[in-house]
Amino acid sequence: MKNIQILTYISLACIIFSFQSCQKGILNLTPPDQLSTTVFWQSPADADLALTGLYSSLYATCANDWGTSQYTVPNWDNFSDDSYGQYNYGGGRDALTSGITPFSQQFVYSYYANNYIAIGSVNTFLANVSKVLTGEKLNAYLGEAHFLRAFNYFWLAQLYGNVPIIKENPFSVNYQKGMAKSTRDEVLAFVIQDLDSAILTLPATKYSSGHAVKSTAQGYKVRVLLFEKKYAEAAALAKQIIDGNTYSLNSSYPGNFYKPDQNASTELMFSVKYLLPNIQHAYVGFAVANQRWKGYLATQDLINEYESGDPRKTMNFFFQGDTQAQGWPFTGDLSVATPGKDSWIVGFYAVKKWLTPGMVNPDYGALDDNDFVLLRYADIKLMYAEAQNEASGPDGGVYQQINDVRNRPGVNMPPLPSGLSKDAMRSAIRHERRVELAFEGLRYFDLRRWGTAAQKLNGFVQNPLAPAIATKYEAKYDFWPIPQTEIDRNTPLLIQNPGY
Repeated sequence: MKNIQILTYISLACIIFSFQSCQKGILNLTPPDQLSTTVFWQSPADADLALTGLYSSLYATCANDWGTSQYTVPNWDNFSDDSYGQYNYGGGRDALTSGITPFSQQFVYSYYANNYIAIGSVNTFLANVSKVLTGEKLNAYLGEAHFLRAFNYFWLAQLYGNVPIIKENPFSVNYQKGMAKSTRDEVLAFVIQDLDSAILTLPATKYSSGHAVKSTAQGYKVRVLLFEKKYAEAAALAKQIIDGNTYSLNSSYPGNFYKPDQNASTELMFSVKYLLPNIQHAYVGFAVANQRWKGYLATQDLINEYESGDPRKTMNFFFQGDTQAQGWPFTGDLSVATPGKDSWIVGFYAVKKWLTPGMVNPDYGALDDNDFVLLRYADIKLMYAEAQNEASGPDGGVYQQINDVRNRPGVNMPPLPSGLSKDAMRSAIRHERRVELAFEGLRYFDLRRWGTAAQKLNGFVQNPLAPAIATKYEAKYDFWPIPQTEIDRNTPLLIQNPGY
């Protein structure tokens, strides 16, 4: 843990120093090698800057991965049966072909470090913000910080399971002392504690600005409770969000995934915000990585999941023969969508989701600022249906929520047949999650929490035209290994997860 703590210090120091360097005379007064939080926390404006800094963790990249963020959500579909990542965005290709080890630095270490750096910054914020704020504003800012700490610890719990819980201000940490792990149950209990704190103080308004609100924290608590298989509690909280009538399903399903339509979406509940020209996707426009380079390609297995006539299939993916009429963005020799050309590997399907309509020939220099959606109302409705079905069986409320998603404006799929058993409804809900939430980064985590990841991913043939090439998933991958560098630096207190 010591190097994570040091990285936390450096990260926060960079944030504070960048804010200070904008203030006239600061550089002459405070040398950067003598940085102190007593210099920074002087006014309410500093709290605003620091809070903005906390959200910057949502842009954290994966080392040696073309600048893609940990929260570039399609990266996570590359770890699943939905997508093939030919350039290893996010580390998914390596994970499924070479396996996961304590030495998988590119993603195993990067994501661990990203979350602990973010947690360290939150801990520093919590230790200092009361110096410059009081009253309702202080409570609201504390709520956002508690949410973000819970957000990061939930990622750690999902990926690594048993990890150290750190609550201290990193500026007060004894860096000579090692750190032991807490159990996944203890980490999740701490996540719930932070989320409850956030729910108490965050504003009960609709999400819009990028800042977490009460419903954001409630939605993540539903996700945590579902992960813990606390189905009755998850269903009750999801129903509370639904009954609040703050959100509705967007009249344009594709509009949830590109600007400017995202700005008016009625169902986004948390996202990674981008805004040209100052905040844009790392390295090149996302359309370049996605559509030009085909860094994400849908598998035949995913395409087969869609029911006949489900318009979400053509809303999300391109097919051979598509042209500008279907939103295909290329002209000239590439004006007709053709597998086998321009990085499109035969046997997979090019992705339309996240592409801004009207963008033409995305390539170097292309800019886009589509927000990456981390939570939306459709997911709340599907989580309610899943939790309620597991808790009580397929009652009318389960049918209503899943049929609402199927019959959302522009999709208009028929309702589920009546009289489904609990098992049949479970299958229907899992199907609906896959087709509704494709390329939103949830499939990998769904498979793991359902206990079906090894069954589905071990030996999975991503491309039926290459049947000899299959993916690898061992049961131990349900708990990623702690990075070996962390084990070495914290011996003997920090113990590796089983099997590694």
